[in-house]
Amino acid sequence: MMNAQNDPGHGHSPAAWTAVTIMLIGFTIGTVAFFFELAWLVWASAALVLVGWIIGGVMAKAGYGVKGPKYLPKAHS
Repeated sequence: MMNAQNDPGHGHSPAAWTAVTIMLIGFTIGTVAFFFELAWLVWASAALVLVGWIIGGVMAKAGYGVKGPKYLPKAHS
């Protein structure tokens, strides 16, 4: 059983939320673009997914990840 000090936070960090939000936007745009057969927009949205992944990594390295010094976990009620 994990206690609160060992709990990794399950990705509830600014870095994770930012990365996932950007990637979800990319997937959504890509799905709509694929439906309308807009190949250039499908590839652009794939690039946006990669950008989201990179931004998440950069933010985590900058301290906004789960174990980063700038991350403040919220207490569960």
